[in-house]
Amino acid sequence: MAPRKNAALKKAKKDKTYGFSPAELRTLCAMKNPHGVQRFLDSLAYHLADTAWSPRQVLAGRTAHCLEGSIFAAAALRVLGYPALLLDLEAEHDTDHVLCLYKHRGHWGTIAKSNFTSCRGRQPVYRTLRELAMSYFDTYFNLRGERTLRTFSRPVNLKRFDHLDWMITNKDVWFVAEYLLTISHTRILTPRMEKELVRVDKRTFAAECLGRAVKSP
Repeated sequence: MAPRKNAALKKAKKDKTYGFSPAELRTLCAMKNPHGVQRFLDSLAYHLADTAWSPRQVLAGRTAHCLEGSIFAAAALRVLGYPALLLDLEAEHDTDHVLCLYKHRGHWGTIAKSNFTSCRGRQPVYRTLRELAMSYFDTYFNLRGERTLRTFSRPVNLKRFDHLDWMITNKDVWFVAEYLLTISHTRILTPRMEKELVRVDKRTFAAECLGRAVKSP
């Protein structure tokens, strides 16, 4: 990194602006807390494009999918004074789900964007990451109705990507998703449990797909 760019980044961190414009900071600060960030994410349309927008791009486009929503939430929480943490949920015969992770009064909570009803945020009431991950298990399924959640990762602090300007770049931030693929995950089921899983019932399936975005034919 060039010395001038490095100095600018350090100044941005010190000022707690992280490179955001005054208008962008006003929007982020107006969210006030994790609940406000989740409400903002819920107000955005869910899109299905193969993108990895930065938080700045999400602010501009006012739309996001799972990965983009969690990265945006991590940036918003960082501006509000929290660490920028992600948690990765890994699935079998399904897509992974990325969550923005935070801790309040010793308990874990999440902020998330999802195309399914119950795979969004969680209140900070979970004592352990496993307990938190298991709260997603019953409603984490594929379009065949198979329960697919298998592992959860350790927390990842996105400050490790500050040198890549992950919060304000106008380029895709696929490097975040790629890194999540390399870290260790903890299994939540035994092989026997996996074999004995049953599919979700039709009513649950319909409820979880309420308002789901689908690709145009």
